[in-house]
Parts: sequence; C-alpha cells; structure tokens
Amino acid sequence: MPTTKKEQIVFGMMMCTGMVVVMMTFNLWHNGLLGKMSALEILLQFILCFIIAFLVESFIVGPVARKIAFSLPFDKSNKILGVLAMSFFMVIGMVLIMSLYGLISAYLANQLNGASVLSTYLHTIARNFSLALPYQMIILGPLVRYVHLKVFPGQSSTALR
Repeated sequence: MPTTKKEQIVFGMMMCTGMVVVMMTFNLWHNGLLGKMSALEILLQFILCFIIAFLVESFIVGPVARKIAFSLPFDKSNKILGVLAMSFFMVIGMVLIMSLYGLISAYLANQLNGASVLSTYLHTIARNFSLALPYQMIILGPLVRYVHLKVFPGQSSTALR
C-alpha cells in the first residue's frame, strides 16, 4: 500500500507510534516504573524509543523482513498472505532489536540487579513477542492500514507491511 517514499514514511511513523506507545507502557508497567517516572521522563523515553524504533524499522528490519517475506514460496497475488508474512517478520526483527535496546537501558540504569544478561534478554524477548505479535496482527496493523487508506485514498485495499 505505501507506494511512495512519503507514504512509506507516514505509514512507518504511524506503525512505530502505535507499537512504541503500547510496548513502552507495557514494559514500564511490567518493570514497576510506570508510577515512578514523571510525565517528562516518560515523554523523553518515548521520543528516544520512537526515534530508535523508526530508524531500526526503516533501515534494518523493514528491508530484511521484506526480503525474507517475499522470498517465501506462497502465492504473491494473495495480498493477505503478503501482509501476514511481512507483519510476522517485522515483529520478530523489531522485538529482537528493541528488546536489546530495553536491556541496554536497564543495564545503564542499574536495574538488572545482578540478573543474567542473557536470561533477562531471552525472557524480555518472549514477553514482548507475546504482546507484540497479536497486537500487530489483530489491532494495530489493520488500524494503521485503514487510516493510511483514508489519508492516501486510491490505493489498494491491503497494505504490504
């Protein structure tokens, strides 16, 4: 569905905003930090996380996920399968990288409390994936594609994202 660079940027910004808001809130809540941080700290954390997520999605995960998704042997004329494959690989890539970002943030803030870095990373991946995949596939993906069609009318009815 995003056919121009401008559309890709708008689509990516909408998707990143929706994912960062939910995933950041979830992780702050899970780590008991939601009530301990000021609104300004949360806003600054959101801005930093959004910038990193958007850059990672645009330049690393997006191109790799697209390459993997469309190298799979499925009927490319079936747009739904394309959307599902693309979304699945985007979630995997973003969870792996953004969980690493979260782990680094926790380490720098001395929040690991002696826990194993590898164990914490794997646990974070599992926890984030369990929310990110259904949220992306069931709620955010369809919502962003719907809004994108309203902002950029005249496109096809499904987005290959």
